[in-house]
Amino acid sequence: MRRGVLYALLAAALFGASTPFAKLLLSDTRPVLLAGLLYAGSGVGLSAWWGIRGRGQRHAAAGHAWRVGELFWLAGAITAGGVLGPVMLMTGLRQIPAANASLLLNMEGVLTALLAWFAFRENFDRRLLAGMAAIVAGGVVLAWPQRLTLGASAGAAWIVGACACWAMDNNLTRRVSVRDPVVIAALKGLVAGAVNLGIAAGTGAPWPPGAHVLGAALVGLAGYGVSLVLFVLALRHLGAARTGAYFSTAPFIGAAASLLLFRQSPAAAFWIAALLMGIGVWLHLTEEHAHPHSHGSMHHAHSHVHDEHHRHEHDFKWDGREPHDHEHVHEPLTHAHPHYPDIHHLHEH
Repeated sequence: MRRGVLYALLAAALFGASTPFAKLLLSDTRPVLLAGLLYAGSGVGLSAWWGIRGRGQRHAAAGHAWRVGELFWLAGAITAGGVLGPVMLMTGLRQIPAANASLLLNMEGVLTALLAWFAFRENFDRRLLAGMAAIVAGGVVLAWPQRLTLGASAGAAWIVGACACWAMDNNLTRRVSVRDPVVIAALKGLVAGAVNLGIAAGTGAPWPPGAHVLGAALVGLAGYGVSLVLFVLALRHLGAARTGAYFSTAPFIGAAASLLLFRQSPAAAFWIAALLMGIGVWLHLTEEHAHPHSHGSMHHAHSHVHDEHHRHEHDFKWDGREPHDHEHVHEPLTHAHPHYPDIHHLHEH
């Protein structure tokens, strides 16, 4: 269970740490072009990695045929998060100050949780709700501008719309998180990169020096690509709401990295945000959710060990290595133990 928490926090750390480096690159690059380079670096880098890794490893991770329903969820996630979200964000950034946009971007975690809880039926209780509120409050304190001027209401609406798109992306990706996370993240990066680079070309954005292009690609590979791979793995173990809550600590990590990179002293807001986010993460880490529940028959493929949820026979010669990846069937099972809404626990309460 704790592995998913580690994946989510590592994803937040990589994404948050990429922010100050992206800020450095903005001095010679327009925002929409930089977004395209970051996403493209992610998509191309992960595609290259998927192509060069061992044949047996590639077959184990992604050799199972995708089902039609899964392709539908993936297409929806890519459209919402890779196409609509970035375009809406860039549209909103033209109308309101960046500081105010940062404040509004905290809505992504809130909307992810609301969709997960009320549309996709993930369980939650008052402890989780309080933890989510504390994490979001920390993000608000961290991003709160000296002077709140949202400007045209349309600009704020575009930013919130982008957050809604990414919230939908998170929940739809949750539906295919059993699949190879490298493939999922690579496809998202390629599509989002192509969309943003197309917008940049259409608006006549000048290209930065070659060294800056390479730097953006590397930052995108780590902060957008590897981070997204870890995010998908976290979705597999935790569900969308909990993963979104842990990932909401990314602004704090970005702020801490900025302080180190630019050698600045932390303000009082930094420590208040640290306290609030620490409380929120603690509330989630100490969650105890256990009750009798039933598993229906399930047929899927993912990396696994032979724990109490994986008591199956093999229709091939198995060398005893774990974890391993193959198509397998879960027989109906009723038991009780602590659990999160992972890929095996999507039951009603």
